[in-house]
Amino acid sequence: MDNQPGTLALHPPIRFVDVGVHRLEYVDIPGHQVQRPPLVFLHEGLGSVSMWREFPATIARATGCRTIVYSRYGFGRSTRRLAPYTPRFMHEEALELFPTLRAALDIVGPVLVGHSTGASMALIHAGAPGSDVAGVVAMAPLTFVEPFNLDSIRRAKTLYATTDLRAKLARHHDDVDGVFFGWNDIWLHPEFASWSIRDDLAGIRCPILAILGDDDEYSTSAQIDVIAQHATEAASFDYLKLADCRHSPQRDQPATVTDAIVRFVDSLPQPQESL
Repeated sequence: MDNQPGTLALHPPIRFVDVGVHRLEYVDIPGHQVQRPPLVFLHEGLGSVSMWREFPATIARATGCRTIVYSRYGFGRSTRRLAPYTPRFMHEEALELFPTLRAALDIVGPVLVGHSTGASMALIHAGAPGSDVAGVVAMAPLTFVEPFNLDSIRRAKTLYATTDLRAKLARHHDDVDGVFFGWNDIWLHPEFASWSIRDDLAGIRCPILAILGDDDEYSTSAQIDVIAQHATEAASFDYLKLADCRHSPQRDQPATVTDAIVRFVDSLPQPQESL
């Protein structure tokens, strides 16, 4: 199948896979080193395959790992979302939809590279009973709701109405209004105020690398503190804080983030060593 608009030439062609009743777009970059875990990229609340730009391909080349990038239901060129979000939408993705995608694409023992809400989903999935996740890279993770989050999300709604933000996002999504307002409305819904992943973190056994920019407009160090306090059974926990970096470390500090992910993957036990 030919590349779709917005797809990077560095990536293999966009593919589609049926996951339940949904058709999801994805990219699957073959690994070029043996005995390396597959990497799966989980995008942010307004993200998609194309919004990752060249970053997954860069990581694939640097690590030698098979690398899978997908757009969640409702995002990018995947099936448009019909059902409204619930306060448990991240848990629904991490515990119900993502395992089905993994089965469809035969993804075993992955390292999950998540950004923002994608990082939250990665942590939730890694904390599920019986998880085989080899490691989690959590960039700008969100672990609970704090006023700082909500203030930024309210500002984003104004930007969407008054700037070219909508036009920029429309390059990446078939249903741009559904993507934006689905994300914006659920975060500002009163029932979402008590959302957190504290209990999920307690189940994580694999290593965690958390990455946060000093100038992140959505996530704060308090979000990282929750991981340190509750993921006490994780094999290891490392925290990389980046100066001159906002909510997208992979864009603001790509070389530093790439190096950190390569070191993290290199530090993991090889599959034969974990038997």
